[in-house]
Amino acid sequence: MKLKNVLIVTKDIEASRKYYHDLFGLEMILDNDGNMILTEGLVLQDERIWKSFLDRDVVPENNACELYFEESNIEEFVEKLERLYPSTKYVNRLMTHSWGQRVVRFYDLDGNLIEVGTPM
Repeated sequence: MKLKNVLIVTKDIEASRKYYHDLFGLEMILDNDGNMILTEGLVLQDERIWKSFLDRDVVPENNACELYFEESNIEEFVEKLERLYPSTKYVNRLMTHSWGQRVVRFYDLDGNLIEVGTPM
């Protein structure tokens, strides 16, 4: 068995597509009317579709999982994040763990947790 994709829920799929392109360079592979597959296996799904499948509310900022990216020039990434999305809500600003890895954690436009760290 192989993990194929990771799906996150979004209120505005086009705004999220732009966000993930602007910050991480992800490109759209397929737009399937409320389900959008991006490169690297990330799938965006319109919140209305997700709610209709589950018959439950979406809980933003639930802190139950995160998307993890690596970036060797993390200072440049943080500058880009602050320039393009100045209203970003941070969990922690750029910090260094005891093992030397530098990381920043924040929420995307829909409250999905993201971590960007330097390669280990």
